[in-house]
Amino acid sequence: MKTIIATIGIATISLLAAATIPASAANMCVRSRDILSTDSKDGKLLTFKMRDGRVLVNHLQGVCSDLRFEGFTWVLRGGDEDICENQQSLRVLRSGQTCLLGKFDVIKAKPATNMPVAR
Repeated sequence: MKTIIATIGIATISLLAAATIPASAANMCVRSRDILSTDSKDGKLLTFKMRDGRVLVNHLQGVCSDLRFEGFTWVLRGGDEDICENQQSLRVLRSGQTCLLGKFDVIKAKPATNMPVAR
């Protein structure tokens, strides 16, 4: 009986904890076809220039030293073309080094479109 009560208590706490996580906690993703270019000067940050004018920087999980000198390919699974923070890996072409994306930060927001003024 004590085991059942303890199990129910743990399950309840887990559900309450999950319910308190804000919707903004979802990982940010970008579509691979929307990436215009990428660049890394230090192997720690990967800068993305997007087709819509945004500039994003990703804080890589660990140092990806070979990324500074070589190109890379995304390791995409199941035909999905989403590149998601904290989930996506890339492979450096010559060395084969595998690197993991961390958190995205928006450096430059999408430019506002000029809406025609109704007269």
